[in-house]
Amino acid sequence: MNEPSAPDRFNEEKATYTVRGSDKPDLEAGIAAIREVLKTLPARPGVYRMTDARGDVLYVGKARVLKNRVTNYTQVSRLPQRLNRMVAQTRGMTIVTTNTEAEALLLEAQLIKRFRPPYNVLLRDDKSFPFILLRSDHDFPRVQLHRGARRAKGDYFGPFAGAGQVRKTLNALQKLFLLRSCTDSFFANRDRPCLLYQIKRCSAPCVDRISADDYAELVADAKAFLTGKSTQVQKKLGQAMTVAADAMDFELAAVYRDRLRALTFIQGAQAINAEGVSDADVFALASRAGTVGIQAFFIRGGQNWGHRSFFPAHTADVPEEEVLASFLMQFYEEVPPARLVLVDRDLTENALLEEALCERAGRKVRIHRPQRGEQRKLLEQAQRNAVEELDRRLAESSTQGRILQELADLFELEGPPNRIEVYDNSHVMGTNMVGAMIVAGPEGFRKNAYRKFNIRRPETAPGDDFAMMREVLERRFARLEKEDPDRKSGEWPDLLLIDGGKGQVSAVCKVLEEAGVEDVPVVGISKGPDRNAGREHFHLPDGRESMLPLNSPTLFYLQRIRDEAHRFAIGAHRAKRAKAFTASPLDEVPGIGPARKKALLMHFGTAKAVRGAALEDLERAPGVSSAMARTIYDYFHPAG
Repeated sequence: MNEPSAPDRFNEEKATYTVRGSDKPDLEAGIAAIREVLKTLPARPGVYRMTDARGDVLYVGKARVLKNRVTNYTQVSRLPQRLNRMVAQTRGMTIVTTNTEAEALLLEAQLIKRFRPPYNVLLRDDKSFPFILLRSDHDFPRVQLHRGARRAKGDYFGPFAGAGQVRKTLNALQKLFLLRSCTDSFFANRDRPCLLYQIKRCSAPCVDRISADDYAELVADAKAFLTGKSTQVQKKLGQAMTVAADAMDFELAAVYRDRLRALTFIQGAQAINAEGVSDADVFALASRAGTVGIQAFFIRGGQNWGHRSFFPAHTADVPEEEVLASFLMQFYEEVPPARLVLVDRDLTENALLEEALCERAGRKVRIHRPQRGEQRKLLEQAQRNAVEELDRRLAESSTQGRILQELADLFELEGPPNRIEVYDNSHVMGTNMVGAMIVAGPEGFRKNAYRKFNIRRPETAPGDDFAMMREVLERRFARLEKEDPDRKSGEWPDLLLIDGGKGQVSAVCKVLEEAGVEDVPVVGISKGPDRNAGREHFHLPDGRESMLPLNSPTLFYLQRIRDEAHRFAIGAHRAKRAKAFTASPLDEVPGIGPARKKALLMHFGTAKAVRGAALEDLERAPGVSSAMARTIYDYFHPAG
């Protein structure tokens, strides 16, 4: 098995130990595999991975002394039942040594995120957090929402709990500081102000309605506000409004008044009991009926930047302190930690967690459990939210469980489905054809499992929905058979829901039959007479049809997941169509990237002109060498 390399900063030594044996759970075989590893295991800090007979990762752990920690797994009488099951499945181990235990903790979080082992506590919510980016790579910096890697030059403010909070704040920032939000290309090609200037949400630096110095002052005010100095900004705006009013410039005074109102709106929307707390992340854990919920508050510059609930997986029989510690390390794998992290319980490795977070952030980070004062009040607020969100989650899970059981009864399934795959197609008169798959289960929609399929087979006729569905299902199940023939990953569906009637169901059943898949139930859902929502017909492979009462919760659930598949398919189609609108023949020429494509279009005017240009003309184009000119010419003139 080829193991991915670990981060270079750790300077690790790596060794892989594997013991062959049966893939059936066997406690003695698992202990033998671990003892084989112990023969050459160093007494150093590091990370270990338990793997099964197929090489799939079962568990990732870290240790200050690897030999001592791994030895514990051979003393099965002292292990909880969960770890006994893990040892019984273990047939090999991968060891990575590190310089310090803090480095091992950082690597452990990274590997858990990569492999998502079934015996580790897992952070289910893998969506990236949005930031506000105030760019600094332009004379007139742009303010924008940002997700993902922070490669652009500028100041990042966040994390925010969701894009909704960012958009509300950006909307208010536009009113307050009049900073541009347009792209650089849009900015460079303006010859008159856009609508945002007319509605007083931009100062129009693109057409020199504001000087560079005055715009820089607005940028400085925005930074001051986003770093918690809103009182200073409020005082400055108030003084400017008074000066304008005294000078009888009531129009300017009204502008400052509107900006003050925008500032008041932001302060009101971000109101939270955070007095005396400048930058902090607040975490509180609630547990009930085997389910754990964690509430996170994000405070920056004394402002509330939202809160989010998390429900980690694989928490059964794991102490709550260990759940929270593992959650924190996985959470901060992508998000920069605040200088102060408030938690509602003592963590067993508090000092080690602090050391690891300090190393990751490149500055001091403190993990603290407050006992009194404003920080304690803030933590109590998070605790209340954690309990309330957990209660809502359990109530929803109970309702969802009843619906899935009714679904199993309705469609004669073996039990409540754990994985429902819903398929739909989208195209416009046979162009830009896309198939889509969404996944739902007991915990709701699994958006990280969504897939889109570009219809690319030449034999699939444009607009042939049956052929499109056939291609999508053949590709989907061919991949499943290749990657998981033994059906151990949980990626095989318990129910296929198809947007369509008898014809679609027959086409899908034929694909499954040809693939040798006989035990995956298929149901078609079609609109009733006049495509009347609420009168859906459900089609089974044997030709039977059924309907549900108009007020049935199961009907509402099926409509919701069908509509989600429809939404996702349309979104994928629109994205493909938009990309097609901007496509150019130059995109297919080897060696032509965005910069050279732009230079050619600026020189010749159109792609058609580039296609018809003589070799000598291509050689005279800026940034095009003789060899590249020959490549371009030969591409468009293969016979020459």
